[in-house]
Amino acid sequence: QVHLEMSGGGSVQAGGSLTLSCAASGSTGERYCVGFFRQSPGKEREPVAAIDRYGSITYMNSVKGRFTVFKDNAANTVYLQMTGLTVADTGMYYCGLDSWYCDSAPRMKYWAEGTQVTVSS
Repeated sequence: QVHLEMSGGGSVQAGGSLTLSCAASGSTGERYCVGFFRQSPGKEREPVAAIDRYGSITYMNSVKGRFTVFKDNAANTVYLQMTGLTVADTGMYYCGLDSWYCDSAPRMKYWAEGTQVTVSS
């Protein structure tokens, strides 16, 4: 069993920054994928960024150049650093973990409780 704990959400003005953390504990295995997802009311949960089991990182087009994923292996924690935030980045953010899948919400095995990110103009 794996437990994921997220933190770091909040409210900022456009142009501001936030860093989300996703800490994993339990039987994660040596290699795993972590994906960050975003969900707005009435919309599906969409992948924002992910780090796969080999350390490769992917970003959705709208956040490239603004968001950065990095991992602290010793702490089993993955971070999503978000800069240049826009109103469109507002939503509930979740991190998910799976042994193989990184950016497919239906396939992620474990989820953290989400954290709200609100960006005001």
